[in-house]
Amino acid sequence: MPRDFPRTRRVGEQMQRELAALIRTDIKDPRLGMVTVSAVQVSRDLGHAKVYISVLGDTEAQQISLQILNKAAGFLRHALGQQMIVRSVPQLHFVYDESIERGSRLSALIDAAVKSDRHDED
Repeated sequence: MPRDFPRTRRVGEQMQRELAALIRTDIKDPRLGMVTVSAVQVSRDLGHAKVYISVLGDTEAQQISLQILNKAAGFLRHALGQQMIVRSVPQLHFVYDESIERGSRLSALIDAAVKSDRHDED
C-alpha cells in the first residue's frame, strides 16, 4: 500500500467537496444520472487525480455518466482551478467505484448465511 501523504490527502478531500458541488450545479447534461463523488485519489506530484464516482442506476447509466464526466474533465479542471488555491490542478480521471455494490453483495451473502444458520438450528 502506498504511503499516505497529508498534503495529497487534503487536496483530494477538497477536490472531492468541490467536484461534488460542480457536478451538481454546473453540468447541465440531462443524461447525467445521480452521481456521487465517493473519493479522490491524488498522485504525489499532484499531476493526476482519480475521481471515484458511484451512479444511481443500471450499468448503461453508469457508462453514460462516466463518458459525460470524462468529456467534461477539462471544464471541471478549469472550474476547480478558479476555486482552489493550488499551483496546478491535477488532470481528472473519472473511475466507477464498485465498492458500494461489492459491499451490498457481501452484506446480502452474510444475511443469507445467518438466515441459513438460524434455519438449520430450528
